[in-house]
Amino acid sequence: MPYRLSAADREVLWLYLLTRIGIGATAYCARWLFPADSKARAAGSVLVPFERWDWSHFLHIARDGYFPEQAAPGHSGGDSREAFFPGFPLLLRAVHTVVPSWTAAGLLISFVAGAVAVLALARIARLYLPHAEAGHRAVLFLLLSPCAIFLAAGYSEALFLALALPAWLLAQRQHWPCAALLTALATAVRVSGLFLAAAIAVQFVLSARAHRNWRPLPWLALPAVPLGLYTWYLHAHTGDWMAWKHAQERGWYRNFHSPWEAWTNTWHAAFAHAQTTGYAFMFQAELVAMLVGLVLLGLLIRRRRWAEATYIGLNLWALGTSYWYMSIPRATLLWWPLWIALAAWSLRAPRFKTVYLCLAAPLTTVFALTFLSGRWAG
Repeated sequence: MPYRLSAADREVLWLYLLTRIGIGATAYCARWLFPADSKARAAGSVLVPFERWDWSHFLHIARDGYFPEQAAPGHSGGDSREAFFPGFPLLLRAVHTVVPSWTAAGLLISFVAGAVAVLALARIARLYLPHAEAGHRAVLFLLLSPCAIFLAAGYSEALFLALALPAWLLAQRQHWPCAALLTALATAVRVSGLFLAAAIAVQFVLSARAHRNWRPLPWLALPAVPLGLYTWYLHAHTGDWMAWKHAQERGWYRNFHSPWEAWTNTWHAAFAHAQTTGYAFMFQAELVAMLVGLVLLGLLIRRRRWAEATYIGLNLWALGTSYWYMSIPRATLLWWPLWIALAAWSLRAPRFKTVYLCLAAPLTTVFALTFLSGRWAG
């Protein structure tokens, strides 16, 4: 991306800053209104609301590694931390050398990465949609989406987007070596980087067939390197070539099931009163997110956007073939075609923006409060 910021870029960053302030205000309220002890007289640290769920895995990896000395050989202490790729924990450990608080270091990474991500998203949207408001709309819909809290927390979503979206933008401009390098870094952060690599490969084939230039093809193998290195590292400690996949199966029921089995199990968890209300609501959100993804996939196929359809299709297959759905609402943050499609829709139908904001803003606040108060995993 060019280093110089345009007026449109500055507007996007201003919007990003305002939403960060809003999340900070929500976290402040959550500290006081939803303490762990209902009789507490003090609110606790300002950072406590962000120390939830997956953050503990990233923290333990960054601080202690995947295989602490006190753990039994070949095991990570029973928390299945091998399921988390090393990119975010490695960067967290590096930033912690400057920022003494682990939580503050994680929030700083997400804050900076989020700024890069929204700039890239805005530029991709402006590349696709010939309208001055396109980038601003796409970013607005992302930042006010229900699970946007995870872009502010010390999670890997913001960092992944900060690598994946510039990679996609470079691929659109046919800068294949740089796109492959950023995709490799994204793969070190989340396994979704492999889905991005597949989408860029499809985009390359379509471009190469049109321009008769196949010379950059070897660069497309670069994103497989981080996965290979991580797999080798885990095998050296566990003797298991699929240790990261097996960790996901142990910790999050991500063993393979047919798509209809996964839908049925999720539906049962959502509506059969088999779960507490908080978790039942979570599973209801999973079902809605899957439906959104399927509609988006159909739209991309209809418009013959094969590369983006590859990315979304692989995401849906990976998330939709577990025992039940888990983390699909969070995954929507990584579906940049969704936010661009919504921006395009809002430019064609002016009332859509108002409808979206009126419906999404309350949900965004509810989801943020449930996460910040530790009541829902997302």
